[in-house]
Amino acid sequence: MTWNDPNASAEAKKYDNPIPSRELILHTIAEQGQPTHPELAHVFEITDPEQFDALGNRLKAMVRDGQVTREGRPYRYRPVTTHDVVTGTVSAHAKGFGFVVLDDMPDLFLHEKQMRWVFNGDTVNAIGTSTDNRGRTEGRIVDVIERQQNQFIGTVARDDDGYCVELASPNNHQPITVTDDDIDALGAKVGDPVKVDIIDWPNQHEFATGKISTLLNDDNDRELIIETTLLNYDIPSEFSQAAIKQANDYQEPSKKDTKGRVDLRDVPLITIDGEDARDFDDAVFAEKRPGGNYRVLVAIADVSHYVTPNSPLDVDAYARGTSVYFPHRVIPMLPEVLSNGLCSLNPSVDRLCMVADIKVSRAGNVTGYEFYPAVMHSQARLTYNQVNTYLENPKDSSLPKSLTGNEAVKKSVGTLHQLYELLLKKREARHAMEFETVETYITFNEQGGIADILPRTRGDAHKLIEECMLLANTCAANFALKHELPVLYRNHDKPDSEKSARIHEYAKNFGLSFPEESPTQADYQRIIEATKDRPDAVSIHSMLLRSMMQANYAPDNIGHFGLAYDEYSHFTSPIRRYPDLMLHRAIKAKVTGAKQPVMDFSLDAAGTQTSDTERRAEKASRFVESWLKCHYMKDHVGEEFDGVVTTVTNFGLFITLTDLYIDGLVHISNVGDDYFVYDEKQQQLIGQDHGKLFGLGDSVRVKVAGVNMDLLQIDFELKAKLQASQMNQTKKKRRRNSRKKGQ
Repeated sequence: MTWNDPNASAEAKKYDNPIPSRELILHTIAEQGQPTHPELAHVFEITDPEQFDALGNRLKAMVRDGQVTREGRPYRYRPVTTHDVVTGTVSAHAKGFGFVVLDDMPDLFLHEKQMRWVFNGDTVNAIGTSTDNRGRTEGRIVDVIERQQNQFIGTVARDDDGYCVELASPNNHQPITVTDDDIDALGAKVGDPVKVDIIDWPNQHEFATGKISTLLNDDNDRELIIETTLLNYDIPSEFSQAAIKQANDYQEPSKKDTKGRVDLRDVPLITIDGEDARDFDDAVFAEKRPGGNYRVLVAIADVSHYVTPNSPLDVDAYARGTSVYFPHRVIPMLPEVLSNGLCSLNPSVDRLCMVADIKVSRAGNVTGYEFYPAVMHSQARLTYNQVNTYLENPKDSSLPKSLTGNEAVKKSVGTLHQLYELLLKKREARHAMEFETVETYITFNEQGGIADILPRTRGDAHKLIEECMLLANTCAANFALKHELPVLYRNHDKPDSEKSARIHEYAKNFGLSFPEESPTQADYQRIIEATKDRPDAVSIHSMLLRSMMQANYAPDNIGHFGLAYDEYSHFTSPIRRYPDLMLHRAIKAKVTGAKQPVMDFSLDAAGTQTSDTERRAEKASRFVESWLKCHYMKDHVGEEFDGVVTTVTNFGLFITLTDLYIDGLVHISNVGDDYFVYDEKQQQLIGQDHGKLFGLGDSVRVKVAGVNMDLLQIDFELKAKLQASQMNQTKKKRRRNSRKKGQ
């Protein structure tokens, strides 16, 4: 058989029974539209079975190599064009595969061979090639547009081919080869942690090559994981020399700095923060007005006075977007000379601030507000615990004199508490959500290991400050909308229909109604109130929380669903959040009659950047906390603990240990001697042979079976079911009664 094939002679030399070349196949597919394999064979007049199979294999190879794509069943082929190329970010999995994460379409699955080219976080152009048997669109990387990082942290290893640096998850698929001379120069040994710079990037046939820049064997594990995470998540940790110089050039506020500002130095403003807080960016004061109304001042450090638009400090702050909080270390958005110094409302020193001066009626409604730049002099640095103690027992001898010895401060604290109780009623009336979840913090021993994992308690003092901040944020949003200021709003959309439908089914377990579409805050609050006193409240509320959408920053206000506000922004933390700094600048320009600052970026770009950096910070913090917990549990393999079922899946139960607040998985194969079926609506595993049942909130006893540091996964073995949750006890009774009726 002959074809008008420009590569016919080459094909004939390579194969005894040649078939059309790739070039001819591509040309023919383009002419035929979207032919199937048999239709192509018919066009080429192929009747020989071997040639037919060879054509099919060549089509598969062309799909694999990104020359053609196939769709539908039976597969129809068409040439890949530039319209098929998409741009996304590589997300690597510890098991060697990965995904190209895309914004507006399903992610592309990357096989191990495709991952040879890339590291986690790289930006790539890719195409979808085919669909695997799990329904995932497989991808092929066309080219790497941008590398997220060119420096990594790993450990020295050696095999028959020489030395390399092995990386931790999520880049454990990419060893970086280094030379013997490199190892000898630094005196590195196998197992030493090192920092390595990339010389040549990997390709389909060769690993990356690098040069070791730093030997890290003096760092403990805790510090090493922070450095690794900063690199892996591309989080800047060093300020530019220009930014440091700009920050260091500022002096304590002078008469020139305070000129034109409202003088609040005689007002008993105070800060109330956690015991371990190092920067104090908000101060509060409240007083009763004639007729029972309130005046509350929320003073926020005037960061915009120091971080001027498009300056070196501003460029660095925008790149960071937010401060990043790890269990024992903070990567600040601003240099510490500002965040812990001039922009921290420390007691007994003059500080520049922006003030939200708010009037609240005795019914809890905002009747007026104004914003202005001011100078203040904090009269006390108080902690949540101290204020809680004072509210319970004002005569407690352990309280600081800055509180008990200052009548004006005491009066303000009492008024703030009255205002809080008023605002709390307003919060309940608008059905703002208050989930029963547990936030923890980690304490460390002298060796850098975990000493304890403790729950954070939230007393009235913490909630009081939170309500004051919410008040200032909503007034700032209202002011910005009224004057059409170029700012970012803090948006939180309502849940989508799929998540609403899931909660609709789940709510039936409590005999409660929940709409399948467009739920309101009142719908959520009804479930929250009905379940908040149950032993399994944390499990139930965690599932409700997972059904919510993710908040973000954007130039257009859509309100905040979770807080039940029609308009909301972030005004109260410009030290650690860039959108707050933008809002300060815009408000200050408006109230002082200055021109609005012209930035080097658009509002849309700022919304994307600050939302992305916020998520980056959250992921990095979660990763480090998970790593620390897994590292801690390595020393407890074989030990038994009590826990609670917090998530039910078709592959097992996720358990949270009662005293340690650490999560792990009981795989379905380790649940018990029964055949378990997953009931998604009921969120249960139901035994088909013996009727065993496991669901949210059940108390269990587990043994630590193993810890996988690459996957950051703790495996538990179920030893005993201690007690079924209240909900699951009710379900079991219903099931038993229904069986009796059927007999």
